[in-house]
Amino acid sequence: MKLARLPSLLGVVVSLPAAAQQSSAPPRDSLRLSTLQAEALSADPRARQLALQARATSLNLRTLAAERLPALSGTGLAQYQSAVTHVALAVPGLTVPTPPNNTIDAHLNAQQTIVDPTLKPREALEQARLDESRAQVGTTLYGLRQDVNEAFFSALLGQERAAQVQATIADLVARLRETETRRREGAATPGDTAAIAATLLQRQQDLAQIHADRHAALNRLSDLIGRAIADSTPLAIPLVDSTIARALPLSIDSLRARPEYRQFGATRERLARQEAITAAQDKPRLSAFGRLGYGRPGLNMLSSEFQSYWIAGVQVQWAPWNWGTTERDRESLEIQRDIVSTNEAAFTASLRRGVQQSLATMQRLDTTLALDDRIVALREQVDRETAAKLREGVVTAAEYADRATELLAARLLRAQHRVELAQARAAYLTTIGVDAP
Repeated sequence: MKLARLPSLLGVVVSLPAAAQQSSAPPRDSLRLSTLQAEALSADPRARQLALQARATSLNLRTLAAERLPALSGTGLAQYQSAVTHVALAVPGLTVPTPPNNTIDAHLNAQQTIVDPTLKPREALEQARLDESRAQVGTTLYGLRQDVNEAFFSALLGQERAAQVQATIADLVARLRETETRRREGAATPGDTAAIAATLLQRQQDLAQIHADRHAALNRLSDLIGRAIADSTPLAIPLVDSTIARALPLSIDSLRARPEYRQFGATRERLARQEAITAAQDKPRLSAFGRLGYGRPGLNMLSSEFQSYWIAGVQVQWAPWNWGTTERDRESLEIQRDIVSTNEAAFTASLRRGVQQSLATMQRLDTTLALDDRIVALREQVDRETAAKLREGVVTAAEYADRATELLAARLLRAQHRVELAQARAAYLTTIGVDAP
């Protein structure tokens, strides 16, 4: 009775591949790695920091610009003194007035900077800090490229594996129909049909698992770029041969395309601006001041009447001796420069090691793919001969299923190596800081 159910089972397994192929039929447009990397950078919330940092720098520069304008302040004072200055002389016909014990004074102060050697260096420092902050954001966001690469190539591997499994399913469906026809004619046993049908169902299971893994990878990719990606969307294998050919002759030391190098340079520029401020602080500063007031007494300390008054002048501030503070500040800045240099050297050495690893991986996969092509060609020849023998009844369906499984394994391994080679090439370009086309 179980063998009598084979025709209905045949209808099920034959209909499944058609549905799978129809649901996975890709549209024309495909997603490219470079496009997804750009979208991930734009979608990351940290990208907003660039605009926020520019706004903060603009506010700081406006604050510095305000130091060029007059500074106004008002003061009011009322006090009582227990003693005041008096002249203890008795001169006939002359009375020396005594100031009052209670005094009242209200005045408005104005101060205008004329020469401030630190103002322009401080403005340059704000711009240098902005450039450094932007470089830091660029370095942080650059790490997204690796996340996009991993999700992209995971989904791409699923796409390539699904294509190979679907091709095998199509072959098995054809063999199953042939075997079922031969069974009805008495040239094949029900066991032959069952063997192929079981293998076909196993491939269906494999395809379902591949689709699930690819769906998960596409979900990760969707989270990174901030928009949904349909399961039916195909991914294009990056064509980077010409880009790599142009980059290979260049060394890491001469290329310096990674954003970390821009950050190192921006940090050095910021330290240079800080040193300029340190040097400017030792120079004289010149400013004008004025005071307009009303009180009792005014400028005449011996008067007991309310009077208005004003004072105006210029003042110079200069501290030529600060107990070696300037020299210590300069030495500290020089130490920070050395720290930047050591970090840059360590980063370059790390990139050089990463490049060597990528080059070795690419070379190994180039050789492996050449062998994969030969292996697949041989497996295809064996599969064709086994299929012909199956039609002639020379081999069993189980033997044919084994050969088909071996062919699928060879094709899947070749597809995996192709994706791994594309991933290694993309990793190489990411390591040296070159955008993929």
